[in-house]
Amino acid sequence: MIPFVREFDFAYGRRDQVSPLIQRVIADNPGPFTFTGTGTYVVGRPDAGSSVAVIDPGPMDAAHLEALLKAVEGRTVSHVLVTHTHRDHAPLARPFAEQTRAKVLAARPPMQEVHASGALDEDEDADFFPDVVLAGGEVIEGDGWTIEAVFTPGHASNHMAFALIEENALFCGDHIMGWATTVVAPPDGSMRAYLASLEAVIAREFRTLWPTHGAPVTEVAPFLEAYRAHRLEREAQVLARLKAGDRRVSEMVPVLYAAVDQRLWPAASLSVLAHMIKLVEDGVATSTGFDLASEFSLA
Repeated sequence: MIPFVREFDFAYGRRDQVSPLIQRVIADNPGPFTFTGTGTYVVGRPDAGSSVAVIDPGPMDAAHLEALLKAVEGRTVSHVLVTHTHRDHAPLARPFAEQTRAKVLAARPPMQEVHASGALDEDEDADFFPDVVLAGGEVIEGDGWTIEAVFTPGHASNHMAFALIEENALFCGDHIMGWATTVVAPPDGSMRAYLASLEAVIAREFRTLWPTHGAPVTEVAPFLEAYRAHRLEREAQVLARLKAGDRRVSEMVPVLYAAVDQRLWPAASLSVLAHMIKLVEDGVATSTGFDLASEFSLA
């Protein structure tokens, strides 16, 4: 069982000092894929005049913009960092950066809008483009803080996490969430890329994970081991359904998610599809295509 962390103290628009170098402001956009809302992080010393970086400004929301501007008042925003281009993370980056005269840094957005929509409330911010394109490995510095860009594709093809070196912490965006498993939805989401990124994060042995939604993860090693085990177990279950004769995702989901609210089955279908595509990539299965209408069989 994954030791989810779902209880934490917060209030919308309030600036909370959550570690010596981290403050958090949560947007009022709760939902089935955002939990309590988007958590925007301000990284740096709280002293007046210091430079700070802001991670995931969030959705286009006037109240949240006002709260963020108040949170950084008296300090210089040197960098605005965006983990990926989903609309609960990226849209406010440009308006906030313009008002604070900061540069926006992120991985290159997908060449076209490719994220699965309809089943998920996670469409792309099609207008987003950073001032500085990150590839992973870049080091960004400010007053008393150092951030490394860590490329973590899977949830999104352009997902970038950010490591705070001084606290051995990772701002993991939607790559890892403390309150639920992460959605991996084709065509932009890739289960193969996700599992490889997860292994890379495990190897770093971070002390704390700061997801964009929900509470931090402080017992990192056992949490990530359980997170990985869950994915591998689900893959084994999908393979078992394939061996049992199921050919379509629509046949597998009612069996695999029988105990889950049927309103979540559309999202579950995309997760199963991601596993099926990985099995094809691994040479275990064959398919007539790579969408929910495709038929799959053992190789």
